[in-house]
Amino acid sequence: MRLEDVRRIAVIGAGLMGHGIALEFAAAGYAVHVNDVSHEALTDAMDRIRSSLGLLADVGAIEQDEIGTIIARITPEVSLEKAGAEADLVIEAVFEDLELKRATFARLDSACPQHTILASNTSTYVPSAIASATKRADRVVVSHYFNPPHLLPIVEVVRGPDTSDATVDLITTLFRSIGKQPAVVQREVPGFIGNRLQMALDREALALVRDGVASVEDVDTVVKYGFGRRLAVAGLFEVGELAGWDVLATIAGMLFPDIDASKQVTPILQERIDRGQFGVKSGKGFYDWTPESAEALRRRVGRALAEMARWDRRQED
Repeated sequence: MRLEDVRRIAVIGAGLMGHGIALEFAAAGYAVHVNDVSHEALTDAMDRIRSSLGLLADVGAIEQDEIGTIIARITPEVSLEKAGAEADLVIEAVFEDLELKRATFARLDSACPQHTILASNTSTYVPSAIASATKRADRVVVSHYFNPPHLLPIVEVVRGPDTSDATVDLITTLFRSIGKQPAVVQREVPGFIGNRLQMALDREALALVRDGVASVEDVDTVVKYGFGRRLAVAGLFEVGELAGWDVLATIAGMLFPDIDASKQVTPILQERIDRGQFGVKSGKGFYDWTPESAEALRRRVGRALAEMARWDRRQED
């Protein structure tokens, strides 16, 4: 199958990630079937899509008159089999439960044409654990988006031991064609690239707070107004090239022995989990949240990422 043969996309699971994935492919001109278990879930997904498109229009990332055209390319569908029946690519975005995903892939394997590529948006499970539920392991791959999927360009493309080069080449080419930045994970490893890096940073951030080195607020301040801004335009290895690896090696020699290397969840995090302090969804985590402050944070993040999307679009033009 060639890039020009990919015409129809199916997204299975219309929630937090699925609705954004459907939006993005529809915005790129593809016919998209988006599937979920109920009409209510699909109605909510379409409302989210309209809201997200409105935000993109507000910041100039798309034109206002494009919204109706994009929406018209999306077909809500409660039947998984109907959603996948004519799809050239399926992206699964159901709940992070391995047995649910395996069952979903088994159904898709039976419902979809033989040429269809089956991709999972899992952030947890390696491709082989899912592909073994199908008879097309060569056409199964992980396509791990980051949240929000329509605003963050990165997609980790994770190949399993049986995933063919043709599948990896096609899906990475497809993602680039719609403005994504695919990163290929060549070997199965838990957490892929992004989550391993994020967990390493989170572990040290929690240790700094645990040991009384800094407050939660000050750790966040360093990330937001320091290297977080630089890393938006240059990667870790690019920054290292600019600084000089001799300099970084000297710093590493001093700091590596002192950086946290805990193998277990740090107690200050586990204590909050035990108290039900999960963050925004429970009203308290390391910060206190009201519905208003939580929505303000979501809007701040969403608007900033939408502005970056507009910036990316100007660069392409």
